[in-house]
Amino acid sequence: MDKLVDSARAAVADVPEGASLAVGGFGLCGIPSTLIAALVGAGVSGLRVVSNNCGVDDWGLGLLLRAGQIARMTSSYVGENKEFARQYLSGELEVELTPQGTLAERLRAGGCGIPAFYTPAGVGTQIEEGGLPWRHTADGGVAVASPPKQTRDFNGRRYLLEEAISTDFALVRAAVADRHGNCVFHAAARNFNPLAAMAGRTTVVEAERVVEAGELPPDAVHLPGVYVDRVVAADPADRRIERRTVLTGVLPAAPTGELSAAPRTARSEEN
Repeated sequence: MDKLVDSARAAVADVPEGASLAVGGFGLCGIPSTLIAALVGAGVSGLRVVSNNCGVDDWGLGLLLRAGQIARMTSSYVGENKEFARQYLSGELEVELTPQGTLAERLRAGGCGIPAFYTPAGVGTQIEEGGLPWRHTADGGVAVASPPKQTRDFNGRRYLLEEAISTDFALVRAAVADRHGNCVFHAAARNFNPLAAMAGRTTVVEAERVVEAGELPPDAVHLPGVYVDRVVAADPADRRIERRTVLTGVLPAAPTGELSAAPRTARSEEN
């Protein structure tokens, strides 16, 4: 029952060339950066990754992308990574874009053993009709396009059939995990992490804090250890803010209605 592994490198040592990976997190919030760094060091390539996005140019999944280790991405948002755009448009990278809620449900369904489901998201668009470029040619043409979706009407409304996603491995970051793999996530890091964990046949969790079995109250557990195969301590120094913005302007300063020009700092995303 003790699933604690000595190092991130050991935790991903059996990820082979061409493996499929479900990776948790959103932007740079809750991403398994310690495990991603270990994969970069391992040098495995041809990876087929399912994640909400692909990090940024110099962090997160962007590191694997920059090293040429990702062959295919299934994502819902990719707008913060210039190298991603370059590889996609040049035909180096295959990309399946999926509505965000659909992507989440495809991962959840894969973890629950549901092979497919119907959803209204994408009806009447190219998601239904097919033809979205998954891979470009070097000259900008379309080498591989998305196929049309099967449809069915329920109560007078059309729905698309979406297939579940299950992957060879899942990489997840938790705030706290015990040695049995029970996990607690912090705030927004709870978005895709539990779903990615469920979808992986072998799930590896990096935790900011590892506790002994029995220390987590059962009602506090967000992801049961039955979904987790390995636990490793996260590198405490690898947390990043995706975009730091400073707002300076006229802001309300007091209930009296007086205004102040004092600056206010906002941090957009944090692990």
